[in-house]
Amino acid sequence: MTAAPGSAPVPVPVPAPGSALEGGFAQPPLDAARAFRALLDALSRPGRINRLPGATPPAPFPEAAGALALALCDGETPVWLAPELRAPDLRAWLTFHCNAALTEDAAEAAFAFGAPAALAEALDAFSIGSPEYPDASATLVVLLPGFEGAPLTLAGPGIDGAATLTLPEAVAALHAPNRALFPQGRDLFLVAGDRVAGLPRTTRITRKEG
Repeated sequence: MTAAPGSAPVPVPVPAPGSALEGGFAQPPLDAARAFRALLDALSRPGRINRLPGATPPAPFPEAAGALALALCDGETPVWLAPELRAPDLRAWLTFHCNAALTEDAAEAAFAFGAPAALAEALDAFSIGSPEYPDASATLVVLLPGFEGAPLTLAGPGIDGAATLTLPEAVAALHAPNRALFPQGRDLFLVAGDRVAGLPRTTRITRKEG
């Protein structure tokens, strides 16, 4: 915003030390570019787990969820948070650092953040895109305590033969509707700590034998 002639400049807000608005990228342009490349790689190579550059959002957001939001979310990508994530500190952090357009209407979401159970509860409301614009769908960012659970076999584009990823069964359930919806559907990012993996709608998931 430009100040009117003769008026004082409009101050740019600076987070106070120790405030909830700290914790963005240390080198925003460089770190955002690194995060974007890591996220693109995760989605184009399902089964690969990447680390994202440092962001320290307020709890209970993991670092990787914060880095993803900093790299991908802005005022034109409505962000839906599961009810347990709607703490004032986190909402303020996303608004300050990402200019995020927060919404509580799951049907509006471009990005939806939550644990598997919360995302499953709202799953039918998240957009699957349209036949003309299948990419105009919601991306689900699944918050996990770790990459633990059942070994699942992944196949499809970006995978040489097959890949294995250990995940809770609830994640496979979130992804399962994509098989009937393709080319519409919802892409998934899985985050735990500072790590991220991608599950695009093109990936086929089966339980690993043996």
